[in-house]
Amino acid sequence: MLYYNNLEEIVFARHEIIESNEMVILSGYVGPAPVEKLETLPIDVTVIYGLYGSDGISANLHNSLITLNKNIDNVEIKYSTIPIHSKCYAWKKDGRIVHALIGSANFSANGLRTPFKEILAETTRDTFDPLNEYLNKIIENAIICDLGIIKAQITRPIVTEAQENINPDICTMVLYDPRTKEVQSGAGLNWGMAEKSHVTPDDAYIPIRANHIRDYPNLFPEKTTLPRATTEEGRIARHNDAIEIIWDDGVHMMGLMEGSYPVGDKVFPKQISSFPNKSTLGQYFRKRLDVPSGQRIAYNDLERYGRTSIDVSLQGEGIYFFDFSVNT
Repeated sequence: MLYYNNLEEIVFARHEIIESNEMVILSGYVGPAPVEKLETLPIDVTVIYGLYGSDGISANLHNSLITLNKNIDNVEIKYSTIPIHSKCYAWKKDGRIVHALIGSANFSANGLRTPFKEILAETTRDTFDPLNEYLNKIIENAIICDLGIIKAQITRPIVTEAQENINPDICTMVLYDPRTKEVQSGAGLNWGMAEKSHVTPDDAYIPIRANHIRDYPNLFPEKTTLPRATTEEGRIARHNDAIEIIWDDGVHMMGLMEGSYPVGDKVFPKQISSFPNKSTLGQYFRKRLDVPSGQRIAYNDLERYGRTSIDVSLQGEGIYFFDFSVNT
């Protein structure tokens, strides 16, 4: 069988139909969100970050994985010292593989939750022994995540917001309307305050502007078209890519690159929201800004806090670091 949709559901439910007591996940990139979800499984799981051997790992993702490794009893996270781009999900019974899926899907929200983007296929029984040998060799040359060495840190430059493109690795995204220097009353952080809308009071999004798309194509990739190309209204339908967000204070949340922003003959996402609840982002900002739930966020609230923007950087496929810290 070959799968290209609902990959996360397939991976997390396979133990229910395959008798197993152990799972090994080998993935080029690893995201915190699916790792955290492994706690719900009744079997022991080894997760191997494959591309550590060539790409290393950022401090922010590294710290998140260390915390998860410490707090989830049935999960052990390892970093492969051999550069591995393979993606393999193997279920074992008493040390022997009894079922396996291989393909292109990384163990990240982006890899498992975007329909048609990646595939996983069942392997045949004659591959179990060589696959087990392959995985054991990688595990022998892997280190526990606590021993990982982070790659060089990106230092946040001290610049004005007008100079936001000074560091090609970090995109500074202002949290207000640059034209009015006010937080929009019914959009952005105050999306939930829009009159006569379907949103709830704390719903929020972070706008993606034309200069962000132009200057940071790796951060904000072009949207892909759904296989069923048009909606009932005749518009082309496109994926809202799932992403994982790691905040500077250690909080992680799921997000969506959603909406459509036409640039020439291409279409890009126009905003970042939280998922599955769009209010998660608004509640998070209100908590950090000390603004009550359901109350509008004003530019003065951002100034009082000490930041009017966030710094966004890519940590891995579909994994982002959002920095809202205040320089002291």
